[in-house]
Amino acid sequence: MAATRTFSIIKPDATRRNLTGAVTAKLEEAGLRVVASKRIQMTREQAEGFYGVHRERPFFNDLVSFMISGPVVVQVLEGENAVLRNREIMGATNPSDAADGTIRKLFAESIEANSVHGSDSDENAAIEIAYFFTPEELVG
Repeated sequence: MAATRTFSIIKPDATRRNLTGAVTAKLEEAGLRVVASKRIQMTREQAEGFYGVHRERPFFNDLVSFMISGPVVVQVLEGENAVLRNREIMGATNPSDAADGTIRKLFAESIEANSVHGSDSDENAAIEIAYFFTPEELVG
């Protein structure tokens, strides 16, 4: 199988606790390679656009507020079946349901502050990558 790409965000709860390196190490240990990475302060407009699919949900405003509460690290990861591999190493959204050794089991503070985001499909990965990166920034 050819290598594919996925998108990842190290969320404000993790960057606040200086876990960027630890999270990235877990991704790399799982066989994913970082081909683009940047630390940004997401604007409200960026967060609202990125999470627009959730606009009508009751948690939308809290999610946007959380994602702009501090810096995040946006990354493009590459590897065999990258979307699935990233989702496996992230663990369940609710850290209490996450498997031992996963990023959320190890680092999440709560279901909301769960340290990482990852694309849920190859199609969404392409959309999310293009939202934050130009093709020239994918230098792997």
